[in-house]
Amino acid sequence: MTRLLLIAIALFAIPAVAAPDAPGILPTLIARPLLEKDPGVAAARAALEAARLEADILERSPYEWTAKVSSQRRTLQTGPRYNEWNALIERPWRLPAKASADESLAKATIEEAEARYGEVVHETARELLSAWVDALGAEQGRELAETNRRAAQENLDAVEKRARAGDASRLDVSVAQGEMADQQRAAHDTNTQAAVGWGRLQARFPGIGRSTSALSDPFPIKADIAYWRNRILEQSDDLKITQAHLERTQALGARARAEKVSDPTIGLYTASEIGGQERIVGITVSIPLPGGLRSRRAEKSVHTVEVARQEVELKKRQLEADIAASVATADGSYLSWQTANDGAAAMQNNAKLMQRAYTLGEADLQALLSARRQATSAAQIALVAKLNALKAHYLLLIDAHLVWDLDHE
Repeated sequence: MTRLLLIAIALFAIPAVAAPDAPGILPTLIARPLLEKDPGVAAARAALEAARLEADILERSPYEWTAKVSSQRRTLQTGPRYNEWNALIERPWRLPAKASADESLAKATIEEAEARYGEVVHETARELLSAWVDALGAEQGRELAETNRRAAQENLDAVEKRARAGDASRLDVSVAQGEMADQQRAAHDTNTQAAVGWGRLQARFPGIGRSTSALSDPFPIKADIAYWRNRILEQSDDLKITQAHLERTQALGARARAEKVSDPTIGLYTASEIGGQERIVGITVSIPLPGGLRSRRAEKSVHTVEVARQEVELKKRQLEADIAASVATADGSYLSWQTANDGAAAMQNNAKLMQRAYTLGEADLQALLSARRQATSAAQIALVAKLNALKAHYLLLIDAHLVWDLDHE
């Protein structure tokens, strides 16, 4: 019973996050191939393979066998000449402390390369998301401009109808025509912006098709700041890079300290002298005598490690600040969109009422055009707020590696 109670408490303690099925985001089946085919990601993947080979090289001994053979002739003043030769094979031997440091260095090399690969995928995902939201936003802006153009046409039709009935002047018709031309120009501009947005997206990420589907409405984040901070810090490849760099620096420091003791060189030699009458077999051992330079390098490594340690702490603080700003931006953008959306709906309803009032002769043209301009401006503001809210939330999900299988990198 106690065990079941603890499980229930743990389940309720986990914050509910709508990240895995984030409404309206580009599907994983489309996003993943685009990320995998990106040149930057491919380059990072190749760098990772190179790092794995580098790690394998570090784990192996850097030393090789050396063979030496020499030949000589011995000539005695009162005797014969003798052919003599000697042969030597030798190899330096890496001390255990250096081998252990090299293993740690190899591990840190792979971890840093993996983190760099993950960070490239992460940044590419952010770029894809931003470009995709901008393209869909431009598409939605084009549709909004077309709606405004039709509304301006309705206004012009109403003015012309009243002019034919003698209730509106020719000046009113001219003003309405000018408003119609302005909305027509805006429609052309948004068509261009949509074409540019999709062109950039498709050039940067070939293979993605143009979509006319509308962006979904923004949605609130469902977890507190503590959840996002812990999740993003845990998944942050940028932080992992600095941590792996610290481990690499520590391994280099251990290597520098181990270098204070020189590696010995051990060899076997044989020789033939006096025409083969004497045969010699022996062992050679040579050890370089270390100087003060090795100690200075070891002392330098201590400070290098401290620099890397402080860089990790600095990176963590920067990420925490960025996370707090991202969460606050996502929350604030959602509230701003709600306000802007409500205002746009009210202004749109006001414009419809004003058009009806103008048709019935209860309002003048300036009031009608003013109401229409307010509705147009409010709709544009609401669209910008919508794009900002969606982008802020989607980017937060990407930073937390909650979408597009980024947590598998």
